[in-house]
Amino acid sequence: MARVDPKAVLEGRVPGRPPLALIAGLTVSSLCALVALGVDALYGGAGFWAGVVLAILPIPLLVALVLTLDRLEPEPPRALVFSFMWGAGVAVLGALVLNTLGLLYVTVPIFGEDKGHFVSATFGAPVIEESLKGAVLFGLLWWRRNEIDGFADGIIYAAMVGLGFAMMENVTYYMRAFDEGGAHQLQWVFILRGLVAPFSHPIFTSMTGLGVAWAATHRRGQVLAPLLGLAGAMVLHGLWNGATTLGAGGLLTVYALDFVVLVVLVVIVTVERKRTVRRIETYLPGYAGTGLVTPQDVRMLRTLPSRRAARRWARTVGGRPAARAMTDYQLAATELALLHKRAERGLAEPRWFAARRDALLNLMGLARQAFLRAPQRQATPPPMPWAAQGPAGFPPPGGPYNR
Repeated sequence: MARVDPKAVLEGRVPGRPPLALIAGLTVSSLCALVALGVDALYGGAGFWAGVVLAILPIPLLVALVLTLDRLEPEPPRALVFSFMWGAGVAVLGALVLNTLGLLYVTVPIFGEDKGHFVSATFGAPVIEESLKGAVLFGLLWWRRNEIDGFADGIIYAAMVGLGFAMMENVTYYMRAFDEGGAHQLQWVFILRGLVAPFSHPIFTSMTGLGVAWAATHRRGQVLAPLLGLAGAMVLHGLWNGATTLGAGGLLTVYALDFVVLVVLVVIVTVERKRTVRRIETYLPGYAGTGLVTPQDVRMLRTLPSRRAARRWARTVGGRPAARAMTDYQLAATELALLHKRAERGLAEPRWFAARRDALLNLMGLARQAFLRAPQRQATPPPMPWAAQGPAGFPPPGGPYNR
């Protein structure tokens, strides 16, 4: 069997090449996050560590909730980690510096102390913060455009940036709440920011994510769409900040608005997932002649439960290696359908399309060999749950992609 790096194939990168840009980006982002935490620790009081603990506490659950939207065609973990750390590091430290300078040298000198703070929070901070958070999305659009296959991807990356930013920002809010009002005030701020509206920053930045995703998957609006998305993020953010000065009524209004936007984003992801399934049903049968795709395979790929059942079957008959091979097969098949989506929209240069298609088919062939020919752990292996015919219903691997 040929030696293939499945992750490199699925991510469309050169196998074996050290991710130097990623390492440098994570290093810079981590240093920025440490500097921002150092500033909080320097100027904060006893509430600093309470703020750190409460800010980090809900993050695993929030990240898990975001990733549930990304199960059909998961994004590379390294790109998700980088997006999160960009939000927690570069975006936070940049916002801290620029917001402070704007407050000291622009808004307060022009509008006075009270109105200057309001103008800075409502108009200045949204522009600065959404620009800094959106920068990593624009970077993905420039350097990793082919990684963004649709609106769901734009939303996922934006949500990871927003969660990183919100986590670090919450450290400051919780620290100040404890120092000013003790445990009681800290409790209410945590409920509002950590439990009631933990997705506010991800929702704002998702507008930029939608614009970037449009640019990555359409021939028209490649400049206008990201700019409109960024403007939408700034508007939502500005409304949120401005409403805090309007009392309970203003807060209820922006909470309701954000909830509606969140529902719309989930609907967008759901509709796009259904369209991806339709593309799987449309394009994959055309590869039946390779011996790599059967009608049963297409049926298995249609739903998340049937994919899970296939992975359980593979683990039962061949252990972890077979289960990993089944996962690789499912992801490569999904990427193949999405590749045809790019070609359908005129976004795939013919030579690149052919190379990418052949790499995915090769991976599908090798993965198929691995889970179909894995050493049987049981005398009578269980039937494939998605194929009524059982193992005999699958033609043996063959064709030019099984080497």
